[in-house]
Amino acid sequence: MADDNEDIFKPKLGRIRSLDGRRAKSYLNQVLHQVSAAGKSSFGIVRPSRRFSGNRIGRGGGAMRQRRAGHRFGPSSRRVVIKTRIVKFKGGGVAAARAHLRYIQRDGVSKDNEPGRLYDAANDEADGKAFLERSEGDRHQFRFIVSPEDATELADLKPFVRDLIGAMEKDLGTRLDWVAVDHFNTEHPHTHIVLRGRDELGKDLVIARDYVAHGMRQQASELLTLELGPQTEQELRRKLERQVEQDRFTDLDRGLLREAGDGVLDFRHAPQGDDARFRRALQLGRLRALAKRGLAEETAPGQWRLSERLEETLRRAGERGDIIKTMHRGLARAGLDVGAADYAVYDPSDPRAPTVVGRIIDRGLHDELNDGHYVMIDGADGRVHHVTLDPKQDMDDLPMAAVVEVRPAAAGLKPADRIIAEVARANGGLYSTDAHHAADPQASDAYVQAHVRRLEALRRANIARRFPDGSWDVPDDFEDRVEALASKKARFPGSVTALSFLSLEAQVKADGATWLDIQLVAKEPMPLRGERFGAAAAEALHQREEQLIAQGLAKRDGQAVRYQRNLLKLLRQRELAAAGEKLSKEIGLSFVETQDGDRIEGIYRRPAQLASGKFAIIEKSKEFTLVPWRPVLERQRGQRVGGVMRGATASFDFGKKRGIGIS
Repeated sequence: MADDNEDIFKPKLGRIRSLDGRRAKSYLNQVLHQVSAAGKSSFGIVRPSRRFSGNRIGRGGGAMRQRRAGHRFGPSSRRVVIKTRIVKFKGGGVAAARAHLRYIQRDGVSKDNEPGRLYDAANDEADGKAFLERSEGDRHQFRFIVSPEDATELADLKPFVRDLIGAMEKDLGTRLDWVAVDHFNTEHPHTHIVLRGRDELGKDLVIARDYVAHGMRQQASELLTLELGPQTEQELRRKLERQVEQDRFTDLDRGLLREAGDGVLDFRHAPQGDDARFRRALQLGRLRALAKRGLAEETAPGQWRLSERLEETLRRAGERGDIIKTMHRGLARAGLDVGAADYAVYDPSDPRAPTVVGRIIDRGLHDELNDGHYVMIDGADGRVHHVTLDPKQDMDDLPMAAVVEVRPAAAGLKPADRIIAEVARANGGLYSTDAHHAADPQASDAYVQAHVRRLEALRRANIARRFPDGSWDVPDDFEDRVEALASKKARFPGSVTALSFLSLEAQVKADGATWLDIQLVAKEPMPLRGERFGAAAAEALHQREEQLIAQGLAKRDGQAVRYQRNLLKLLRQRELAAAGEKLSKEIGLSFVETQDGDRIEGIYRRPAQLASGKFAIIEKSKEFTLVPWRPVLERQRGQRVGGVMRGATASFDFGKKRGIGIS
């Protein structure tokens, strides 16, 4: 029997992996996880303070142990705010680093309102190109924003930054390769530091999390205090006095929340000592200021209750104040004099947020550490809107003076989500096209495929799972997870679309089908108000009308103007033919125009921005074509794609067996 079993059962060992199919953790990660999960002494007593967290793994961990023993922030210490981001490089990492260096050296950030100057440990004019070449192949990069609280008292930030990096090199035990730029374009001067993720031996630079979170700040505080001297009692008092009426979250608020364990403060007893009485007076003044905002209430003489929304509300107010300052600077750069009633901060989470159409008059970073952008839009409603963008937004699609549309973020479940959930519940948790047709016999194939496309989008968010046979695993909490995804995305506008990459002036004489043309032939054109964009758009529409008449594409009929049939299609075809001829000379292939219903096959190379919109260049062996671009194509750049032209748009399918259209 044993011999028979040996012949039948022959195990074949494969790769080590976890049972759920995910990539196995490294041995070190497994050990760290088990040690952290244990957190107990040999007697089974939990001691959280001694639990292993891994915060001191890496360079600087030993320095932190020494510093914790001797360093204490005192009231006379000068504060330095340090924000940190670790950027992991994958494909195109150096390109992202190049864009970041270019942005921190942009115009208007120096003391003289000139471009920022890159410097390093030895040179006031560092070579950014050489730094990027050295960074080629790095696994990651550190980015710091160092903002001394009393930076205005420093004659120059460079010596302070160099001293800080020098102190870090001693703590980390290695030379550091870095460049920096000083910024003076905000209320608080600060420095952007870009640090390579390699040590002096060329190995990956791993810095202990404790050191990144606390060690740098402690070093910077000590250096600044040594440079400017400890804060005097008068300086401390002036800083606290300024916080009493500030519309942001302050140190006074932080202290009040710390004293109010259950949200209640008891100030019936006078404190002892001049300093304590002075601080109590400031706290009472702050409480009265908060009471005016509805964030605090005196429930009895000397007793106060703080609002649960105090910190969140004040932080949002501080952000709004920063945005308004940014808007003032942007309006000044654009040469516009706009009253306070004529500008607005766009809130995509507000269900009453309108759809805004207008032109971009300013743009920049609202979050310089994470490359989060904003745009200022001079709208057709007569107002100027500040719009915070999703960090994933492609800023190349939003050039200055472009005409754009902003829609509020979609919140909650879509009708397709509810239908998917209903079909899956009736089919044992599985969705398929056959099950959908069985549940709704009148549903067309195109209608069902729209739900499959929705599932494909949710698959990328790890909410649904596709099986090889084309059916879908829809979890029991599908609707809750979709709503959570929608609320997470609601932090940013759901849709910021370029209606035209061209300015109004450029659209007047453009060959393609522009936003102006769409407005001219629309049954209900957009109402235009205000003396800025509204008036400029109205004048541009008149000039475009005259241009079309001169070209024989429109004619006057009394007071009205009649446009040639299928005007937009004709303009689009004319521009595509001209663009195809130009591109043909560049890439050495023949241009072939696609018609409605034609099958599209080829390799997607890159997008092309035209007056008629954004088009994708699809190449075959001897020819190429231009078809309407879709964001999903960027994941297929350099790969073969297929689809079908459908009027002025295109439907793409990726993969030979999936049959999933993306339109």
